[in-house]
Amino acid sequence: MGGNASTGGTKPIGGSSSSGGRGGTGNSSIVGGTNGAGGTTGPVTLSCPGAAPAGITPDWCSCDQWGEWANGSATLYNDIWGSGAGKECIWATKSNQFGVVAAHPSGGSVKSYPNISYSPGQAISAIGVYSSSFDVTVPSNGVYETTYDLWVKNNNTRIEIMLWVNKAGGNNPIARYDSSGKPIADASNVNVGGHTWNTYYGSNGANHVVSLLRTSNTNTGTVDIKAILNWIIANEKSFTSSWTLDQVQFGYEIISDSGTQSFVTNAFSVTSN
Repeated sequence: MGGNASTGGTKPIGGSSSSGGRGGTGNSSIVGGTNGAGGTTGPVTLSCPGAAPAGITPDWCSCDQWGEWANGSATLYNDIWGSGAGKECIWATKSNQFGVVAAHPSGGSVKSYPNISYSPGQAISAIGVYSSSFDVTVPSNGVYETTYDLWVKNNNTRIEIMLWVNKAGGNNPIARYDSSGKPIADASNVNVGGHTWNTYYGSNGANHVVSLLRTSNTNTGTVDIKAILNWIIANEKSFTSSWTLDQVQFGYEIISDSGTQSFVTNAFSVTSN
């Protein structure tokens, strides 16, 4: 499970434990464009293939709960895993543009984590460079965060590392909380990996979770993931460089939408050696 401290249930590791998506079509629900910090996406439809903004022709689209698509070394997942979820469609191009149109009801916990996923499968000590760049357009309301979800492992032990680059609504990380219900940062204003974060440690009941929340929202940037892993090893000490960087995911952890909304990844890349 990732992200929100109030969430429940079990999130499939790597997007989905089910079979690949079938590119469902569903019923059309046409709505107005979504105004995000990156601009207006234009009219969108909660169906396939009409989930992508005007001017983008998807190479793949699915409205299936566990829809997935392999694109080179990346895999795209729809991953509607939380209870009480509404409808959601994901689209993608071969150049790693991808996006989501979702209509999840208010209340409850995380409904979905549509994402792009890579599986480095390397010991952290063997990685010289691992960085990632993103450019997104997100809604101005609703409850969600745009986040990396990293998984490191040693045999059967796994640790989840979340990097929230922007968020909207009252969602909070897995953490310790004070008497007023505010999450307590274990480290504040940490400048690492090209950004400044507040860091929280906790457990979702299945595994240890480290959450880094950017101190201000951004919709574009480059994250030095290897530098962040090194910082956690040196400061939080929950794992070592002999552990494997198993998965690197990026997407939108959606708790609720204000109507039907569009999330667009205009560009995404990873660089490693």
